[in-house]
Amino acid sequence: MIIDAHNHPDWYGYDVEKFLQNMEQYQIDKTWLLSWESPKDEYNPSYNRVVPDHDGNGPISFQRCVAYVKQHPDKFVLGYAPDPRRPDAIDRLKAAIDLYGVRIYGEIKLRMMYDNPDAIRLFRFCGEQGLPVVVHIDYEFDSGQQYPRPNWWYGGGIDAFERAVKACPDTKFLGHAPGFWAHISGDDQYETVAYPVGKVEPGGKVAAMLRQYPNLYCDISAGSGHNALNRDHDYTREFIEEFQDRIVYARDYFDNIHQVLLNSLNLPEHILAKIYAENALKLVPLAGIK
Repeated sequence: MIIDAHNHPDWYGYDVEKFLQNMEQYQIDKTWLLSWESPKDEYNPSYNRVVPDHDGNGPISFQRCVAYVKQHPDKFVLGYAPDPRRPDAIDRLKAAIDLYGVRIYGEIKLRMMYDNPDAIRLFRFCGEQGLPVVVHIDYEFDSGQQYPRPNWWYGGGIDAFERAVKACPDTKFLGHAPGFWAHISGDDQYETVAYPVGKVEPGGKVAAMLRQYPNLYCDISAGSGHNALNRDHDYTREFIEEFQDRIVYARDYFDNIHQVLLNSLNLPEHILAKIYAENALKLVPLAGIK
């Protein structure tokens, strides 16, 4: 079984039918379908090219996710992440759990510190409800662009994320995106580039946090997760073997680069089974599936 633990509806030209065809092509049985709720001035307007018809709760509204799940409840698992800064965020999430069966809080991708007291309150609510939290982190650095912003930072970096993970021990978190995966290595490239290169150096914050916080998991999706695991295959094998119970397969797109990489590492079949589905099922159990 294969579960894609991070993807989005109507994303990069994939409507529901193309999405299902893509899942079949890569033998994906279930997909966690995540929203991305953000004020318009907090995300790059270039996303308008890939999700053009925003409804004010974009770029990826919860209602887009609901529409897919209603059509194909056997294929999609529903996620939703209302902005914690909204005074009704917890009420909105509770209603979505009760009415639509939301199982994941994700994706949170906002220009705020993730240890914001409002976020901590919402993350603790997620822990009470059994919802894992999918977190996107990007750093502030000179991107070479000036308009409309010189950069698109999210989350406040790994330290703010660590404070949130520590403050919410009963909540399961999945780290994701360049500002998380840059810390697979102990170097300082995270301060200057989104996709670091070269051999992994000792002292990476990701491994240190995984050892310290049992409520932290890794979402390997997107170019950031693939880049981190592809930098140094010898280290990657050691990393996966040590943290085999807390790594989940995910894509955040419609290619197959993560499966190709995982299948090239000569990992034991029982470890691959955990990454492809079993760890996701620990976080979000599904009826009739063990």
